[in-house]
Amino acid sequence: MANKVKTIGVLTSGGDAPGMNAAIRAVVRTAIARGLNVKGIMRGYAGLLAEEIVDMDSASVADCINKGGTILYTARCQEFTTEAGQKRGAEICRNHGIDGIVVIGGDGSFRGAGKLSALGINTIGVPGTIDLDIACTDYTIGFDTAVNTAMEAIDKIRDTSTSHERCSIIEVMGRKAGYIALWCGIANGAEEILLPERYDGDEQAIINRIIEARKRGKKHYIIVNAEGIGHSASMARRIEAATGIETRATILGHMQRGGSPTCKDRVYASIMGAKAANLLAEGKSNRIIAYKNGEYVDFDIQEALAMKKDIVEEQYKIACDLVR
Repeated sequence: MANKVKTIGVLTSGGDAPGMNAAIRAVVRTAIARGLNVKGIMRGYAGLLAEEIVDMDSASVADCINKGGTILYTARCQEFTTEAGQKRGAEICRNHGIDGIVVIGGDGSFRGAGKLSALGINTIGVPGTIDLDIACTDYTIGFDTAVNTAMEAIDKIRDTSTSHERCSIIEVMGRKAGYIALWCGIANGAEEILLPERYDGDEQAIINRIIEARKRGKKHYIIVNAEGIGHSASMARRIEAATGIETRATILGHMQRGGSPTCKDRVYASIMGAKAANLLAEGKSNRIIAYKNGEYVDFDIQEALAMKKDIVEEQYKIACDLVR
């Protein structure tokens, strides 16, 4: 049975994502509007176990909505994956008067949130990851900014690739998920989109298509490669050797995590953060906020973690048609 809360904590965990600050801001100000006290937990679960806990008020989150990263910082914490670490975390919450927590992060962060909930700390998860790989939601905080950052970088690479009449492989982030690659592939008009969910490993077929495109007079060839496939540099060397066409690999890397969040990331993150604080104010626990079919909803954490997510087949088919 979930308990009514008086003081809530808020933390960011795992990889940072643009828009996390908007969510933090919304949690803090909505909770205060509901008469709750708020404490910021620095550096995720690692900071919780280290008792890096600070009082927060409305001024604590002033002028942060436009900033990338997270003002609470973030870290990964192996200790919190253990039962002993989880029990100590719950006890630290009680010692600091924290009876509810908003956890902003990804699947790993939500597993920790579920454990805290089972130990009597009301817990709500907010999906914050650029990878868009949380199955229960159509939107995750940071994806929109990250994909726009990558899109703009690929546009620039296309310019120089055309000038030098070369093939360019651009590797984007996403861990094991291909959503950033898929969206950039469509948005940038790539000739190839390599997704871990669909790529069959047939590199010779790519080489054949590059050769045919050059015969048709194409001056460049853009391959968007997902992080889950990787090996872009060695792929570039093999393609150049097989085609005789200069081929360069560019790994965009962590630039995709940074930068001022887009309007969408600011607004959606704010709504999700506010909804999380409101659920805690109502005494709810063990829930994940989601954006599904155009609505903001919430799911049981264990139910959400059991869901599987795949590339939208219609989007993939459209992408395949457009690269031909």
